[in-house]
Amino acid sequence: MGKRILLVAQNFYPEFFKSNDIASEMVKRGHCVDVLTGIPNYPEGVFPNGYGVFKKRIDNYKGAKVYRAFQIPRGRKASGIRLAINYLSFAFTSTFWVLFFFLFKKKYDAIIIHQTSPVTQSLPGILLGKLKRIPIYTWVLDIWPDAMRSGGNVKNETIIGLIDSFTQWVYRNSHKILISSKDFRELINRKANYNNKITHFPNWCDDMKAMPLLEIPPLPKGFKIMMAGNLGTAQDIRTVMNAVILLKDNHSIQWIFVGDGSEKAYIEEYISNNNIANVTLTGRRPFNEMPAYFKEADAMLLTLRAEYPHLKAVVPARLQSYMSAGKAILGMVDGGSCTVIKECECGLCAEAGDYQSLAKNILTLSSNNEAKIMMGKNARRYYEEYFTTDICISNLERIICSNGTKETKHNV
Repeated sequence: MGKRILLVAQNFYPEFFKSNDIASEMVKRGHCVDVLTGIPNYPEGVFPNGYGVFKKRIDNYKGAKVYRAFQIPRGRKASGIRLAINYLSFAFTSTFWVLFFFLFKKKYDAIIIHQTSPVTQSLPGILLGKLKRIPIYTWVLDIWPDAMRSGGNVKNETIIGLIDSFTQWVYRNSHKILISSKDFRELINRKANYNNKITHFPNWCDDMKAMPLLEIPPLPKGFKIMMAGNLGTAQDIRTVMNAVILLKDNHSIQWIFVGDGSEKAYIEEYISNNNIANVTLTGRRPFNEMPAYFKEADAMLLTLRAEYPHLKAVVPARLQSYMSAGKAILGMVDGGSCTVIKECECGLCAEAGDYQSLAKNILTLSSNNEAKIMMGKNARRYYEEYFTTDICISNLERIICSNGTKETKHNV
């Protein structure tokens, strides 16, 4: 018999987040799904056409009923203050939905909280679960307040302390804490023992090889190293640029950055000031173009900063995307991500911050086509075994329907 499920996620369709898959796949499996989300505004920072304060506040997505709480858009530049207002406005207005609608009008067997950034989006789900004694399944994709420190947006220790206390409250009141990386277990247990609640539930991604190849602008010829996704502080872009300058005169090496973020302007300034000719920035591109971009790459680049423990534990969603595309991976990471790369023999991994080893690995891989092809095949095989949508959602369904803690065997 299907479960009645409430999915709480600040971001949802037409925004591109895993919450979309959770809702649609659970409906396919015979469950009744409601979604409490915000009015879409990511990544553009404004409400898209067809959505707004008086438009599509109650909607349907592939059989799931969608309720959209008001939130102040994050803004085109997404500054720290504007982001904070965006986060808090959703937490506040969605709580009103809970107290004056869901509490009296709805019955659920389970609440799933899709906890990307920010942790404050957990508030309505935790409140409803406590008030109606509904099991809460919180999917942790980042560690708070650590993410605030590594992002560089918040340095006020009072604010960080308040967010830490709130995060502990979320953990205490969750029936299960689903972790996207096994290395999160130690970090979550720093202030209390939540071992009996923690269950491994990894991320997944669409099958890049099953998607059509759209036409994209031509890319430079050579050994193409591609980074796709957010180009932010956490990705340690400035250290990556040190590797770029080491290989500046090797014109057979081409760096392709597909995406946007707080460090994109730095890349542009750096390559201009240093007369670097082998770097291409495409800007943010639609998701349906990604298979075509990935196909053009010789290797995919995965980097995270070294100085924050939670970044060592994070397994970025882009890793699964790279593996889905069947590409060799060049890592400059520690912890969970490096463990996967080494375990499935799908690339070469330097320690986080070690740009000299990254540059050496690039030269090694660029001169060994046979190894590059084999690593790509290994990546694809690992994806098919652990990271397909069907495998991961089936695991989520087992956790919710049986309250079980069956975990996959890999070390992500």
